[in-house]
Amino acid sequence: MIDLHTHSLHSDGTQSPAELMTEAASRGVTVIGLTDHDTVAGYAEATAAVQTTGVALVRGIEISARHHGRSVHLLGYLVDPEQGIREHCERLRRARVDRLESMVAAMARDGLVTWDEVMAVAGEGATLGRPHVADALVARGAVSSRDEAFSEFLSASSPYYRPYWAPGLGEAIDLVHNAGGVAVWAHPRASNRGAAHSWEAIMTGVELGIDGLEVDHRDNPMPDRRLLADIVTEHRLVQTGSSDYHGSGKVNRLGENTTSPNMLERIAHKATMEVIYP
Repeated sequence: MIDLHTHSLHSDGTQSPAELMTEAASRGVTVIGLTDHDTVAGYAEATAAVQTTGVALVRGIEISARHHGRSVHLLGYLVDPEQGIREHCERLRRARVDRLESMVAAMARDGLVTWDEVMAVAGEGATLGRPHVADALVARGAVSSRDEAFSEFLSASSPYYRPYWAPGLGEAIDLVHNAGGVAVWAHPRASNRGAAHSWEAIMTGVELGIDGLEVDHRDNPMPDRRLLADIVTEHRLVQTGSSDYHGSGKVNRLGENTTSPNMLERIAHKATMEVIYP
């Protein structure tokens, strides 16, 4: 059972990398991809847990990018963090912090949440994002869940929303490739959360050199999964399936969607870095 899209507390998950690996083992997941948002801070701890848990590790990252003004999440698998990735993470971290400070300041003026409350739920070293504001709103009792926080206060239509710098899609793909990695577009037709990209945009990603598409994801509707699989076949791309697990931060569960061993082999063959096996 291969699950190539998960998050730890180093971004917006709720478990440490070691806890994530331990839970993967308990659920029968044999290979896990650690893909925190714009950070590689969890690599060392996850690597150390491979032998104790018996779960193989694909070191990855979920890069925040933009295409025609819309957010794109790009999964980079088996990237070398020393080949431009750490520098990218630091630039994104600063952009995220500036953006979030502005959002929270506006919310604080309306008595919704404070920066100290956000930092309290985020924890030290996390790559800050809107989910941490959502968690702070839940902790305060202003909303009952992350989903409610996003719909009420954190969506792009909210008066509190602020944009932030992110690389263009082509730049993000090049970043992954220059680091020896494999670039896969995460949940490209995520209409279940109002984030579906047009088929034209997805084909632009193919033209820009994307290596694969995350087809089996709970937010891609079933009819769209079939069309995404057709694109994969036609253009000889990698096809992945994943949980996008965030611990208790989302309802997604480890192993609810998986990637075939053949596709993992293709990713490993194409990349410079190696899968870490027990």
